[in-house]
Amino acid sequence: MEAGFDGIVVSNHGGRQLDGAIATLQALPPIVEEVAGRVPVLLDSGIRSGGDALKALAVGATAVLVGRPYVYGLAVGGEAGAREVLQNLLADFDLALGLSGCASLADVYNMNTATRR
Repeated sequence: MEAGFDGIVVSNHGGRQLDGAIATLQALPPIVEEVAGRVPVLLDSGIRSGGDALKALAVGATAVLVGRPYVYGLAVGGEAGAREVLQNLLADFDLALGLSGCASLADVYNMNTATRR
């Protein structure tokens, strides 16, 4: 951070080719702890459902990046397909949020902050 970067993206692009590579979700908590809120930490890799996004946010990601799902929708249905995939991901996230007992994303962040104390 002393070099002046504005955030961190936790990713293991190519990790799927290496048997036994660490998952991004596994790598995330120690990075979040080290950063201690000084810069945003985004998680990339493995976000395929609303539950995946919720887990990443619950363990400290500031936000998640969605790559492959929207590209699949784009390939199958163009812009409308990509839009539908993202709307479905958002609906799945909303469902996962409710099932976890959280009323809002703020509840997830508050839960994470309480856990880290």
